[in-house]
Formats: sequence, structure tokens, C-alpha cells
Amino acid sequence: MAKNILHMMTPLAHMSPFDVNMAIDAGYDATVSYTRVSLDEITGLVQDAMFSRSPRDAARTGVFIGGKDALLALDMLAAAGKALLKPFEISLFADPAGSFTTAAAMIAVVEKALREKKGRELRGAAIAVFGATGVVGTASGVIAALEGASVTFVGREGTERARAHAAEVNRRFGVDIGVADGSTPEKRTAIVHASEVALCTAKAGVRVLDAAQIAGATKLLIAADVNAVPPLGIEGLDLHASGAPLGERGALGVGALAIGNVKYRTESGLFRQMTESKTPLRLDFRQAFDLARMLA
Repeated sequence: MAKNILHMMTPLAHMSPFDVNMAIDAGYDATVSYTRVSLDEITGLVQDAMFSRSPRDAARTGVFIGGKDALLALDMLAAAGKALLKPFEISLFADPAGSFTTAAAMIAVVEKALREKKGRELRGAAIAVFGATGVVGTASGVIAALEGASVTFVGREGTERARAHAAEVNRRFGVDIGVADGSTPEKRTAIVHASEVALCTAKAGVRVLDAAQIAGATKLLIAADVNAVPPLGIEGLDLHASGAPLGERGALGVGALAIGNVKYRTESGLFRQMTESKTPLRLDFRQAFDLARMLA
């Protein structure tokens, strides 16, 4: 049987060692990294990988797209898809900075806590995304919006960047994500007090919400944080919390390690699907969410 080979492409100077390890542990026999890859190089690289093997072995070839830009990764995935030609089609998977699988896990765990402990669904929930212009924030906001939630991107430095980003996301995915100014502690307090779900997706070591802000948020149902590096994004949140009480007003917390457990199994599971499938797959945050929901 032909070997499972994964071609891993990134616009950055290095391919993520995390993703390399995950791919090999999930069953790939070999991975090859391509760095500083531009969008216009994707077609040639994909077709080189595709035409080097017979159609019978095409499904044993995969392309992974990394980086740290969610929208660029999706553009690269689209370019890779257009480069395919029957019957040589190969599998494609985009997960820049692990953001698609992390976001999928975050929303899946939040959804489970909402449903089982609050009797609510994602649809109609008022969700504020802090760190929304980053890769995890972007993907989690889009997943929630596609599920019918009322999503707001919070701009920590004002609304200009967040507004431009939300406009592009709305155009691409046909959603209606709003924007709020989170440039001061007072403004962030007002936002979390008006929200039912707070998703903290800021970079590692950045405190987004403090205990007082959570304590005064009477509408808040769930607060989730993907940051496992002190100081945590949400003060007082246990890293392992998976719907545990947070504050004294009935809110529940979802910690980074609870999300990470589902994220790890989601990324590994998608890689495994690629190695085992007899037909070519195309995977992004949507397929990641489908799997994360099952795992959560």
C-alpha cells in the first residue's frame, strides 16, 4: 500500500512543530514542510504533489495549510481546491495556528454547557468575542454566527480594525457580525454585562476580564478562555473548568485545558480521517466543528 504523505505549507518562516507531531501521531508516514509559501505558489505545489502519484493512491496524499492568518489560509485552501483535477484529487486541510480546531472546540464545549446547564442553544445567544481579529477569534465568531448566534467582535484598540475585519468576514460568510469598542476597562465591562456568552481569544498572557467584571454581569451565562498562560484571560477561571460556576451570579466558566482536550482530539481526528479515507477530503473550521461537537 502507498505511504501516507502530508505536504505541510505555511506563509511563515517555520511550520508549526505542534502540527507536524499531530500529523505523524495520527498516522502519516512522512511530512514535508514548505515555508514562506505565497498564495500564488499554492497551485503549482498542489499539482506537483497531485500528479506524482497514480489516481489509485491519490487519497494517500494530503496538503495541510498553516500560518497565522485565518482568511489567508482559507484563500490558500480555495486555491488548492481549484488546482485539483479528477481523478488525481488529494485531501486538503486548513488549520492556521491550530485556530480552526481550537475555535471549533471552544464553541462545542460552550454549546454543551449552554444546552445541558442553562437549557439554551447557540442560536439567538448574544456572544461577545474578545481578541476577535486573531485567528481563533475570527473562526469562533464565524462558527457561532453560522449557528445563529448574535455575535459581536470586540476591538481592544477601538473599532476601526475590528470593523474592517467584521465587514470582510460578513462578506465572505454571509453573516452579520457586529462590532463594539472595548478600548477601556469600562467599555469592556459594559460589553460583558450585555452579553450572554463571552469568548476570550486574546493572545497568551493577556488579561481580558477581571473577577469584578464577571461578578457584576447578571446576564452572563458562559465565559470561556483559550489562554493557558498566566495571567489568564479571565481572572479566577480554572483551566480545567468545563461549565463550572464562575462568580456569584450564575455564570459558568470554560477553561483553556477543557477546550484544549477537545481541540487536540479534533485535530488528531481530522488528520486520521485523511489517512484512512478512500476518497479525498476538504477540511476547514466547518468540518472541525462537526467533529468537535461529537467529541464534546
